[in-house]
Amino acid sequence: MRLPLGLAAYRALSWRAAQPAQEPSAPRPEGALLWLHATSAERLAALADLGQRLCAQRQGVNLLLTVNAAVAPTEPAALHTASGRVGPVLALTSDHPGLIRDFLNHWRPDICLWTGGDLMPNLICMAAEQGTEMILADVNAASLPRRRGGWLSDVTGPCLMRFDAILTDTAETATHLRRLGLPGRRIAAMGRLSTGASPPPCPDTALNAATQLLAARPLWLAALLDHDEIAPVLAAHRDALRFQHRLLLVAVPADADDTANLIATARDNGLRSADWHGGDPIGEETQILICDDSGDLGLWYRMAPLTFIGGSLRPTARGNTPYEATALGSALLYGPHVADHAAAYARLAEAGAARCVRDTASLAAAVIQLSAPDHAAAMALAGWETVTESAALTDHLIEMIQDRLDQREAAAHARA
Repeated sequence: MRLPLGLAAYRALSWRAAQPAQEPSAPRPEGALLWLHATSAERLAALADLGQRLCAQRQGVNLLLTVNAAVAPTEPAALHTASGRVGPVLALTSDHPGLIRDFLNHWRPDICLWTGGDLMPNLICMAAEQGTEMILADVNAASLPRRRGGWLSDVTGPCLMRFDAILTDTAETATHLRRLGLPGRRIAAMGRLSTGASPPPCPDTALNAATQLLAARPLWLAALLDHDEIAPVLAAHRDALRFQHRLLLVAVPADADDTANLIATARDNGLRSADWHGGDPIGEETQILICDDSGDLGLWYRMAPLTFIGGSLRPTARGNTPYEATALGSALLYGPHVADHAAAYARLAEAGAARCVRDTASLAAAVIQLSAPDHAAAMALAGWETVTESAALTDHLIEMIQDRLDQREAAAHARA
């Protein structure tokens, strides 16, 4: 295929640059290979979710996750989390044709799902030339480079032509792309791709028992408290009790070894506690229910209309994921130190589903205000809508990938 002038010039200039050194790649696994590329930490987390779901549905498919240069050096926590779920994540930091040729010859991906508009022209065009089926999702107008005399740059337009399917964030973006001459049958407006949640499980028997025992009490949850958060959170609960005397706090430490500290701190604050797993009686006088097993959070996220996510108040903290609680209908409070999940909290806060608190006083004030069922319910609904907004796109992408893998397998059998 003859390259358009802008793309040909880009390719020629790329060859003139020195080829960066690269580390040896791991062996390519046998079988079909799905290549997932993320251009942000949020998209990386969403692709890890999608990849896990696809592997659970289809045996024999292999995943290759990559990120661009903007994500690799700035989001180490996101890379670590994704690696732990679906395997190593490779950083593609150069669009040098020699480097790209070696990458594609080694991995030979069957399908590429590229997310976002930070396109690498040599990589995308050479992959398509090699026979990789190309899908672009979650692309928006702001992320596509423009030229002075038109909407897209001379390189980006031909690059987009290499995609077999383009799923945009809005109908307006889709319309723009069609007006530029991209085939309309390839383009659909499907919304943003964002991280959802796989809610932690909870046995029906445990949920029924807890509901019968605690349904009459207003309660809130402090989940995954680290050692330094116990005192300020229990002090906030003590302050909230002055306005809501029947309020019950369910406290779950991040480390079960902090259970004794929880009990002692409750006693020092004049608060009556009960041990959920210890069989302590839970009556109207109980003010704090202590659960030392974070494996029970599936139960407490379902029970609590309001949750404070710990690991976020201490200045050196990094935060815990908010999506599990949100997906199970709980309004969220969190501290300011959530660097490992900053995009997720910002997304929920913008939607009105989460609120940042900074100390005992602001936590107590938020708990008092959100103890009103209508306030917490409005936040919980906003959170659920935010977490599930990309579900249709994720389902569509999985179905699309499944169909294309089926077609490639059928074609391979026909040739054999």
